[in-house]
Amino acid sequence: MTHINVLDPGASPLDYYGFELRRHREAAGLTQRQLGEIINYTGSLVGQIETARKLPTPEFSERVDAALGTGGLLSRLVQLVMRSQLPAWFRQVAELQARATGIYAFESHMVPGLLQTRAYARTVLGALDQTDLDDRTAVRLDRQRIFEKEEPPVYWLVLFESALHLQIEGPTTMREQLARLLSFEDDPLINIQVLPFSAGAHAGLQGSFDLYRFTSDPTIVYTEGYGSGHPTANPDTVKDCSLRYDHLQAAALSLKSSAELIRRVMEERYGEQGTADGNPVA
Repeated sequence: MTHINVLDPGASPLDYYGFELRRHREAAGLTQRQLGEIINYTGSLVGQIETARKLPTPEFSERVDAALGTGGLLSRLVQLVMRSQLPAWFRQVAELQARATGIYAFESHMVPGLLQTRAYARTVLGALDQTDLDDRTAVRLDRQRIFEKEEPPVYWLVLFESALHLQIEGPTTMREQLARLLSFEDDPLINIQVLPFSAGAHAGLQGSFDLYRFTSDPTIVYTEGYGSGHPTANPDTVKDCSLRYDHLQAAALSLKSSAELIRRVMEERYGEQGTADGNPVA
C-alpha cells in the first residue's frame, strides 16, 4: 500500500492527481470523511484516490473542484489520468482521435468503443480479463468525451450487420446498446450506416479499419491486432482504404434504412417479447 506521506507526485499522472487532491483538501481544513460528505462520496474513496489506489472520475473531479474552489484543476488533471491508463500501444491512437476533425470507421463484428454503453464495454473488456474492470471500463468510456468538445469531430460508422446480432452479455445489454446507436439518429455529427448481410462480398472483408482526417495533417489509417495498433500515413495505404471506405458506404444502407434495421433487430431479437436466450418468440 502506498503511504500518502511518501506519494511521489512525479511518478505518474495518477500520483500527481492524488497529491493535488490531498493538498487542496488539507488547505481547506477538511478530513477525507468531511470532503466525502460534501461531494456525496465515501471518505474511503477519497483516501483511495489520494493514495493512487483508485481512479478518479470526471464527475468526482467536478464535485471536488466545486467543493474546494480549485478552478477546475482536477477536472483538467483527470483527462491526463485517463489518458495515462490506456494501454501503451493505444495512447497514440487516442491522441489521434482527440485531434481528428473527421473519424471514419468500419467495424466488422462489434460496436466500436467510441459508441459503446458501459455494460457493453464492460463485457467486451472483461471477456478474458476481469482485473481492474471498473477502471478499465471508465477509461474506455472517457474517450467518448471527444464528442463533447467545442468542435467535435464528424464521426461516420459503417457497421456490419453481424454486430447487431452478436449478443454481448444478454438481451438487456444489447437492447441498451442498440438504443444508444438509435439515439444519434438526428445527430448530423454522428452517422451510422449498417452494411447488411445481403451486401455479400464487400470491400471490408480484410477487416476493420479507421480513417482519421485532420485540418492540415495527412490522413491516418488505423488497423488493430491482438494487443497492438497500427496507425500509418503511407499514401498508398491511405488511398486504398479511402477507396474501400467509399465502396463500403455505397454498399451500406442509407442512414434512415440503417436506423430502421437497428430498431427492428432491437425489438425482434432483444425486445421484451424475446426469450431468455435473446431469440424472438415465434
